[in-house]
Amino acid sequence: MTPTSPDIAVRLENVAVRFPDHPSPRTLLFNATIERGKVTAITGASGSGKSTLLNLVAGFETPDEGRISILGRHATDVPPALRPVSVIFQEHNLFAHLDIATNVGLGIDPALKLTGEDRERIERALRDVGLAGFASRLPPTLSGGERQRVALARALVRQRPILLLDEPFAALDPGLRQEMGDLLAALQEKEASTILLVTHHADDVRRLADRVLFLDDGKIALHEDADRFLRRSEPDAVVRFLGARPPAS
Repeated sequence: MTPTSPDIAVRLENVAVRFPDHPSPRTLLFNATIERGKVTAITGASGSGKSTLLNLVAGFETPDEGRISILGRHATDVPPALRPVSVIFQEHNLFAHLDIATNVGLGIDPALKLTGEDRERIERALRDVGLAGFASRLPPTLSGGERQRVALARALVRQRPILLLDEPFAALDPGLRQEMGDLLAALQEKEASTILLVTHHADDVRRLADRVLFLDDGKIALHEDADRFLRRSEPDAVVRFLGARPPAS
């Protein structure tokens, strides 16, 4: 058995996912240790396996082989609801007919059996994401950035130590991306959460990440400090991601 460490949030050991029915049958293979209290960006070209890796940690995908440990405990077969993680998707997943406070409250109890303390948590989370006074509003009356803030508040009230974000800012314009990135950075500093952020944007890595997992062809090609990653002039796949031209051969 691999020894655990208090500094490790997630460990993936020879985790394989096979896609035999894919037009080009393939196997994704992941080995990584992800540190606690850090923001780790998961990057790479489309189809490299970023969302699959995130879904493995969340429990939405079950590996064909290998072992997943979360906070030192075996989690390979643990259902998503029992894992110490919260997930934010690009689509927000808000219920249009429910007010904002109720949408956030679903993060505490899907049956909405909420105590007075729970309602205080909801109000506190809405303040933390800059939505004080929005509790009675409905999602269709909010901007895209405001709806993303509601999704973030819902994740906060769950009080899980690991936050997973799958392209959460992809549908936002550059100004809102900047705003939401600043908010995420401030909340991470306050809560000391472990964050895994799937992104196609090098600017997200520059502004938010401590570490980077760069995926290429279904494997983790690089796992290193963000500063080192951002200084890379090779391989070509990383250079393309960073928006620079690869050197002439």
